[in-house]
Amino acid sequence: MQNPTQPIARDIVLIGGGHSHVGVLKRFGMQPEAGVRLTVICTDVHTPYSGMLPGYVAGLYSYDEVHIDLARLAVFAGARLYRDEVIGIDRAERKVLCRNRPPVPFDLLSINTGSTPQLAGVPGAEAYATPVKPITRFNDRWLALLARVQQHRQGLLRIAVVGAGAGGVELVLAMQHRLRGELRGLGCNPDLLEFHLLTAGPVILPTHNARVRHKFNQVLAQRAVQVHTDAEVTQVAPGLLNCANGTTLQADEIMWVTQAGGADWLKATGLALDAGGFVVVNDHLQTTTDPAIFAAGDIAALKNHPLEKAGVFAVRMGRPLADNLRRSLQGLPLQAYRPQSRWLALISTGDAYAVASRGGLGFWGAWVWRWKDWIDRRFMRSFSEFAEMPGARQPVASTSAGHGNQLALSSEESLQALSAIAMRCGGCGAKVGSTVLSRALGQLQIVQRDDVLIGLHDPDDAAIVRVPPGKALVHSVDFFRAFVDDPYLFGKVAANHALGDIFAMGGEPQSATAIATVPPGLEAKVEDLLFQMMTGAVEVLNAAGCALVGGHTGEGQELALGFAINGLIDDSLSTVTRKGGMQPGDVLLLTKPIGTGTLFAAHARLAAKGRWIDAALQSMVVSNQHGAQTLRDFGATACTDLTGFGLLGHLVEMTKPSGVDAEIVLSALPLLDGAQDCVAAGIVSSLQSANVRLRRALRNQEAFVNHPRYPLIFDPQTAGGLLASVPPGRVDACVAALRAQGYLHTAVIGRVLAQGDALEPIVLAN
Repeated sequence: MQNPTQPIARDIVLIGGGHSHVGVLKRFGMQPEAGVRLTVICTDVHTPYSGMLPGYVAGLYSYDEVHIDLARLAVFAGARLYRDEVIGIDRAERKVLCRNRPPVPFDLLSINTGSTPQLAGVPGAEAYATPVKPITRFNDRWLALLARVQQHRQGLLRIAVVGAGAGGVELVLAMQHRLRGELRGLGCNPDLLEFHLLTAGPVILPTHNARVRHKFNQVLAQRAVQVHTDAEVTQVAPGLLNCANGTTLQADEIMWVTQAGGADWLKATGLALDAGGFVVVNDHLQTTTDPAIFAAGDIAALKNHPLEKAGVFAVRMGRPLADNLRRSLQGLPLQAYRPQSRWLALISTGDAYAVASRGGLGFWGAWVWRWKDWIDRRFMRSFSEFAEMPGARQPVASTSAGHGNQLALSSEESLQALSAIAMRCGGCGAKVGSTVLSRALGQLQIVQRDDVLIGLHDPDDAAIVRVPPGKALVHSVDFFRAFVDDPYLFGKVAANHALGDIFAMGGEPQSATAIATVPPGLEAKVEDLLFQMMTGAVEVLNAAGCALVGGHTGEGQELALGFAINGLIDDSLSTVTRKGGMQPGDVLLLTKPIGTGTLFAAHARLAAKGRWIDAALQSMVVSNQHGAQTLRDFGATACTDLTGFGLLGHLVEMTKPSGVDAEIVLSALPLLDGAQDCVAAGIVSSLQSANVRLRRALRNQEAFVNHPRYPLIFDPQTAGGLLASVPPGRVDACVAALRAQGYLHTAVIGRVLAQGDALEPIVLAN
């Protein structure tokens, strides 16, 4: 993990989570480079291992067994993971351009995005064929095909795979094995399925030897896969493939595994590309255009060593890429990557059987599959089982240029770095410099409100806002340290969390004052950190119509952000939704799933799956604004937003002023994916122990203390949902309306009871 006391001097940005980049993350995790920060920008949190995907399709592996959890690996490496799509590179400003977030600055950049299917050259292919890459999209289509076959009972279903290299051959055999097996398992006729393999060339597996090709021709024939050679597909229509040789083939499902190319956005970067659109690199894996930009894996085209697009090369580029990124920062000569002239390919047939191919050699058998399986599982374990290996800490980059190093700190940056690690001042000496602050905040586009008379961009000591006649102010404040390494996403969550109290009470957000803590470091790094975080926050505030009017920024060891929010409400208080209005017979609703506390505790311990964390964050950035209005429209008698006190704590806060008791149905609680797994593993938030003290409010605690969901009623929430009581006659319509607005996990979780004689107000039920 990165040393939090070490100021960041240089940023390495990795575009893509391919086989080479996971190797870079692993090596930097094992031996961090002091003052160096890694950031991964990727559309997915799971990286598929291409060598095991055919086994996944064949049903021999689960989804998790064939995917590297990029989120966990990033935590191990001390790297930031940004989930977004890259759309360009601004080489002049040294920034990566993303579709949904601010540009990401870099000092060194590496590209490992794999290849992109080139379907545009074949009319109809984009509309009616499914490319095998990107894997996430293919997997969605594969699961849909699997479900379709499981329901298939009559008529012929034709499945075609276009492309007969190793990938196409493995895919068609894996699908044939799995899908025919599914039908047999259901007692149906497997001959209802027909498989076709098409290639534009005269042979299958053109880069492999004749012995291997002969073996696969035998296997394909035995498995009744119809092979079409010299059949270049020239047009795709619904259910139809047209080939250059005049062949017309009916196909109900079309998978595309032909040669792919580089992503379109690379064309505008000015980087040298080959005829396929791949980035041209030298022996050091540096682009021939820009020494600060590297590329590896399928996206790279080695100028001096033309290579087949094979996963083995991407895997083996990981070590030299990591070493050269490190050496470039240190001003040391780079080392050449020398690809092997021959390599071993283990090609599966989908049925726990594999063929080995190397040069002119070829051999096969079930034992080859077991060998391949052992190699693949060992590789995957290396990215899922992390030992604590702190490694040697390197000094901050020297001010000396050394071996022509272009990334050495300037004299000004060196002074900033020394200042950042020196004993820090307190009081106003701990504020962030005014120029850094003004540059970062000056780029923000703040929503304009007529009732903000003096705001963020006015040179005054405080903001001035008008309270319209007939209105009263609603005040709330929230502040917490970062729990995720993406400052833009953290800013969104922090602002959403702070607005929750205003929405819950029925207020209209008017203005916000921020308070932020940022780690000391080079001015450019601090400025970008502030800009990224506040951009995310302002997007949320603007969407709520809430103007950022000012704030305070200071230094601290950890990133933190909070807001004091002012809202407006009718001064008659007739529209206020308070905690104390619950009535016996009301139904309890919860608009979001719970579990953020245990999930992020597990995330910090490398014990949570990346998709769990991703789903939790997606829930946390969903605003409660429309949900609160809907609850009021359906006559909610009381409402609060779930935060640090957890479900039980907030419900107790509602029952006391309402003079009622309440029942929680544990089985009805909506949970975030993985939350129950994490508490079952004994992983809870540091605030859990304080919340558990509220168990004295449970009337029948002993009967449910061993229930698997019991710990989650104490779990502290960040940017949680709304807990409300609704009259029973309106609850069904209310739930339907909330789900239609995007609160998909809205659930009835209990009911309000008349106050009894017992001291404990809360009853649990199953």
